[in-house]
Amino acid sequence: MPAAPLFDLSDTRVVVTGGTKGIGFGIASVFAQAGARVAVAGRSQAGVDTAVAALSLVADADTRAQISGFTVDVTDPESCRALAASTAAAFGGIDVLCANAGIFPQADLATMTPAQLDEVLDTNVKGTIYAVQACLPALQESGRGRVVLTSSITGPTTGYPGWSHYGASKAAQLGFMRTAAIELAKHAITVNAVLPGNVESAGLDEMGADYLASMTSAVPLRRLGRAEEIGYAAAFLASREAGYITGQTIVVDGGQTLPESPDALG
Repeated sequence: MPAAPLFDLSDTRVVVTGGTKGIGFGIASVFAQAGARVAVAGRSQAGVDTAVAALSLVADADTRAQISGFTVDVTDPESCRALAASTAAAFGGIDVLCANAGIFPQADLATMTPAQLDEVLDTNVKGTIYAVQACLPALQESGRGRVVLTSSITGPTTGYPGWSHYGASKAAQLGFMRTAAIELAKHAITVNAVLPGNVESAGLDEMGADYLASMTSAVPLRRLGRAEEIGYAAAFLASREAGYITGQTIVVDGGQTLPESPDALG
């Protein structure tokens, strides 16, 4: 019998939270192209329906690729449990959770309200933990569970005015990741994170042309990232071949965090 191809994700059962747009959609599209069974989850039914239709067009028709969509509010543990149950029922289990759902509204530290802080922490930190907890029984049953978190360079490595709450949430995800990786290792579940830099998206476009130009000029590769490039990193961490990697991070930022100063870029 010939050996299975490297990084074969066909028939892998994957949940992607926040998967209807931006980085989440890029992650979902990479898994769909690889022939995985992908459950794309988002807050609105309209967004889910649109994403499922688009992903169905890119899914590998030569494999058992299957796309399903579910609504979820990651700030609600019961909603996360419903997502996990629906996915497991549709696919017969869950092998991979890409906990990608996140928000990044701006708020200056001096005027940030408790509600603004809670909104970001509830989605980015609690939402990550609730999603992992909900999928945990199915990931254990898989025997080779993978959890891939979408963190950011902002917080763990860099900072930016207006995003102190966002940066705190993304750093907190990595603190969670390290202990979760230890606790879940006995179940053969790995927990890792991808740290994107600036990636082309509608949300980034809303920051304006000056911001986009500034961020592009700060990247040694002289371009912004593409959502699917985050997906490739997530797909590797979800593969069988990455089974001895846990509690680790992969920065995908075009080298943005490397220069000591703008002068280093010449």
